[in-house]
Amino acid sequence: MTQVTVQQQACARIPTDVGQFQLCLYANSQDQKEHLALIMGDVAGQDNVLVRVHSECFTGDVLGSLRCDCGPQLQRAMRLIADNGSGVIIYLRQEGRGIGLGEKLRAYNLQDMGYDTVDANLMLGHQADGREYTIAGLILRDLGVRNVRLLTNNPDKIESLQQQGIQVTARVPLTTEVTAENQTYLQTKVQRMRHLLNLEPAHGQNGRAPATLPAMPPNARPNGRPFITLSYAQSLDGSITAYRGQPLALSGPQSMAFCHHLRAQHDAILVGINTILADDPHLTVRLVPGKNPQPIVLDSHLRFPLTANLLCHHPDCPPWIATTAQAHPTRRQALEAAGAQLFTLPSDPLGRVDLPVLLAQLAERGVQTLMVEGGARVITSFLDLHLADRVAVTIAPLLVGGLHAVENVVWHNGRSSPHLRHPHYQTLGQDIVLVADIDWQDG
Repeated sequence: MTQVTVQQQACARIPTDVGQFQLCLYANSQDQKEHLALIMGDVAGQDNVLVRVHSECFTGDVLGSLRCDCGPQLQRAMRLIADNGSGVIIYLRQEGRGIGLGEKLRAYNLQDMGYDTVDANLMLGHQADGREYTIAGLILRDLGVRNVRLLTNNPDKIESLQQQGIQVTARVPLTTEVTAENQTYLQTKVQRMRHLLNLEPAHGQNGRAPATLPAMPPNARPNGRPFITLSYAQSLDGSITAYRGQPLALSGPQSMAFCHHLRAQHDAILVGINTILADDPHLTVRLVPGKNPQPIVLDSHLRFPLTANLLCHHPDCPPWIATTAQAHPTRRQALEAAGAQLFTLPSDPLGRVDLPVLLAQLAERGVQTLMVEGGARVITSFLDLHLADRVAVTIAPLLVGGLHAVENVVWHNGRSSPHLRHPHYQTLGQDIVLVADIDWQDG
C-alpha cells in the first residue's frame, strides 16, 4: 500500500476579524484536492496545541446555511484559537461528509422529505460518513505539532488522530446554537453518529425547565421484581418508526434530554435485539448529569453483533444479554470473550426469554428500577404480561403511518385494559411528554 504524503505549497498572511493567521495550502499523494492549514502563532514543537479539524461545508461555511452547525463551528474555532493566542485549523476538502456538493444537495432534498442525514446518505449509495482524517494527521506532523487539544464533538476524529500517533491530550467541546432548522441534524449526530453534544437548553422552547418525574419507589416491588417504566417516543398517530427495523428520529432535543434524565433515574435499561440491530444505541446518559444504567438486551438466539456500541463503546457497563438454551455455543463464547455477561433463561411458549424469570433474577442482583425502551415487540410483551408500573411517552407532532409502539395485546384472563393514574403532562419543545402510573385493576 502506497504511503500518503503531503507537501506544503504556499503560505500567506490572512488578517481576520479575530486576528491574523497564516493560510498554508497542501498538496498530497492521495487526492487532487487543496487541503489547508490556518495557523495562528508558533505551534511547531509545542504541546497541547489547540486544533480544529474542519471538513469543508460550502453551504454552511460560505453561505451561512442554517441547516447545519458547520459555519458557526468554524467561526467559533477561529475565535477560540485567537483567544488562546495560537492554534491550527486543518480545513479538509471533503464536502458533505465526503460525498461532494452535488450529492449533498440531493441528500438535502431527501432530508426535506423526512429522512435524517444518515439515511439520506445511505439512500444515495454512500456511507453515512465518508470522511477520513489521514491528511489532517500528516499536516499536523508537517507543522511540527506534537500533541493537541482537539476542538471537536466527533469521537471519530479523536480516534483517527490517535491511530496516526497524534496524541490528543484533551477534547475541547465545540458548542453552537440549536435552532429550529438544525435541531434534527444535531439530534441525528447525537443519536446515530456518537457525537458528544449536550442539546439540552437552559430552558425549553416553551420557557420551562425539563420535565420532572414522580418519585421513584425506594425498593423493589413486593412481588420480587423491579419497578418497571416503559418509555418510548411515538408520532401523533402512534408510530415509532415507518418500517420495522428502520430507526426514525422522533424526539426533539428537549424531550431527548428528558429521556436521558429518565435513564439516570433507573438502575438498568432494557431493549430487544431488534433495537440493537436497527439502531445500535449506546443507552447511556449523555445529555444530563447522571449515572449510566446497566444495559440489558433480550436476545433469544444471540444475534448480538460483536461490533455493537454496547460492547465496544459503552464507558462503564458491559451489556447483560438475556438469552435461551437455543443460542449457539460459539456465539455464546464469542460474546462472553468480548465482555458481555449472559443470562441463560427458560423460554416462553413462543421461544422468547421468559420475562418473569429474568425480572426475578434482576431483582436478586439488586436491580430495583428498570426502564424498558423497546422496541414494539418488547413493549407489547411487557404489557401483555402486566409487567409495567409506569409509562413515559414522548408524542412528536408528526403523522408517520408506520409501526405502532403497542401491537395487538390480549389481556389475560379476560381482564380489562389498564388505566393510567396520576397523569403528568409537559410540553418540551414541539413534543408532549406524558408520564403516568399504570393501574392494572387486578385487585
